[in-house]
Amino acid sequence: MKKTKIAYLPLYIKLYDDINTATRKPLVEYMNTLVSMIESQGFEVVLPEDVCRIKEEFDRAAEKFNSDPEIVAVVTEHLAYSPSLESIEALLSLKAPIIVLDTTPSYELISCAAYSDRISPNHGIHGVQDMCNLLKRNGKPFQICVGHAMHSDVIARVCGLCRAAACAKAFRESRIGMVGGEFEGMGDFRISDERYESEIGAKTVRMSFEDGKKYTAAVTDDEIQNEIISDAAKYSIFAENEDNYRAATRAGLAVRKWMNDNGLNSVTVNFLHIEESGLEKMPFMECCKALERGQGYAGEGDNLTAGLTGALLASYPNTTFTEMFCPDWEKDIILLSHMGEFNPRLVAWKPHVNDKPFKYNVTGDTVAMSACYRKGTAVLANLAPMNDSFSLILSKVELTDDGLEYGAYRKAVQGWLKPAMPIADFLKAYSEAGGTHHSAMVYDADIQDLAAFGKMMGFNVVII
Repeated sequence: MKKTKIAYLPLYIKLYDDINTATRKPLVEYMNTLVSMIESQGFEVVLPEDVCRIKEEFDRAAEKFNSDPEIVAVVTEHLAYSPSLESIEALLSLKAPIIVLDTTPSYELISCAAYSDRISPNHGIHGVQDMCNLLKRNGKPFQICVGHAMHSDVIARVCGLCRAAACAKAFRESRIGMVGGEFEGMGDFRISDERYESEIGAKTVRMSFEDGKKYTAAVTDDEIQNEIISDAAKYSIFAENEDNYRAATRAGLAVRKWMNDNGLNSVTVNFLHIEESGLEKMPFMECCKALERGQGYAGEGDNLTAGLTGALLASYPNTTFTEMFCPDWEKDIILLSHMGEFNPRLVAWKPHVNDKPFKYNVTGDTVAMSACYRKGTAVLANLAPMNDSFSLILSKVELTDDGLEYGAYRKAVQGWLKPAMPIADFLKAYSEAGGTHHSAMVYDADIQDLAAFGKMMGFNVVII
């Protein structure tokens, strides 16, 4: 997997170099230790030519960072006090989000007999205060993590924010495929393609009838056979109608080819109008495989949630599209389900491939996977459009193992969600916040990191 690239900006003061150039050597060594800690979490770190002290050096660093389109965030570290007017113009020019690492080398100070000797290398915190004041006054957003690197989780928190920044960058650069158009009458997640692009940056590409026919014809028998062999290695095969299986596989491979050729990182499929996109079967299995590959998906022409899911997958491979279907008032849990779309990474057992009765359009019966979500902790993430803004609604939840003995619900997908409060209170708060009926679910994510993603996107963040 390709490493996420971040920039690292060390701030210092020329005055100290003028007095003694050796003073900063141990501070740079400590900085390099922190950089190594971040790199060990799967990041590629880009540094400026040298520690930055004066305006010209900061400007060169900003130019270097801005010229690299792969950089998702800029992490700052004050090696000592640094006068903010030297750096502020460069900081305001940065394209990537700013993450302030507020830390110092020494853990203890007053308990050290010679603590006065430790003041010089540990006084960067007031440089952070100087810089953050100017960032705030100039309306430049930033995130900040404070703590000692060896005695707190501050580096982990910085890395979490860098992952959030990667998601924000992915969302702004999204290209989302739409197969079958919108679901008529379904309005909660609906926004125009123009608003989507202007306010978030995501572009929607619609599969035409001619596209579907072209890419269907391009799928070879050998490709279908190889895909079926691959399925047998990864999934439990119970489908008996070979013709439907091959036709569904052909449709899925056609969608995959179309996505690859158009540089799409997410897709939404409206099952009601598959034939209008030139496909011969509803490609349920390809929807699951797209999520498994790290591409976003949402059902019913929901390009908004498809884009959200794809953006989250940029940093969180254990992400899926889902819906809250039914409450179990007695057990105080909520059924998650859908026809046959889920991320196979997240299931309690090997997914089953079944014949799928399908009467919703003229394409007829197809083939789909079914499974149950595994037990674990997750964050339910919903992106709700408002008239002039977006709300990112986040809830920390548990997936329980209730009902697994009954197998997959209706030969589809099931999971049992337990919020952090009674479901009556949760459902009330969710709808009062305007939550839509399509969501993303992210296993093992930190809700504060996802909140930071929302803030970086300019969304109104609501935590339930």
